[in-house]
Amino acid sequence: MGAGTIQGGGTTRRGRGGRRRGKYRAMSEINVTPFVDVMLVLLIIFMVSAPLLTVGVPIELPETAAEALPVENEEPLSVTLTKDGLILIQTTETPAEELVSKLRAIAAERTSDKIFLRADGAIAYEQVMQIMGALNAGGFRNIGLVTDSGGPTLDATDSSGG
Repeated sequence: MGAGTIQGGGTTRRGRGGRRRGKYRAMSEINVTPFVDVMLVLLIIFMVSAPLLTVGVPIELPETAAEALPVENEEPLSVTLTKDGLILIQTTETPAEELVSKLRAIAAERTSDKIFLRADGAIAYEQVMQIMGALNAGGFRNIGLVTDSGGPTLDATDSSGG
């Protein structure tokens, strides 16, 4: 595929039957075109799939009419509160009593104080507020609440009915 033989010049010998045979030597160049093609395809696949892999904890987010927050350079940090009461930092389960200490350690390594809170819609408001207090105590003052779009606007002038 990438290597072969080339016929060299130089002296020729007569073999059996009077045919001339050339001297063969290995080709020293490597064809990198197939390698580059494969790398470009992999690059495109990873560029498309990387944003989809940020957080993989399945929860039912509440729906709102709020617009999305602008994206930063640093990987977004998220805390998830499931309907079963589990607390996850990214995808790592964390006990409630260790949440503030782990958040302080994470905040010391980050340049941004932005964090996203993903809470299941079935969670009580009080529990969500307790987690927000823990996020604040852990050093994260810029808390974004993650929701699904397409929810009601609660605008009286909205004629869509909902």
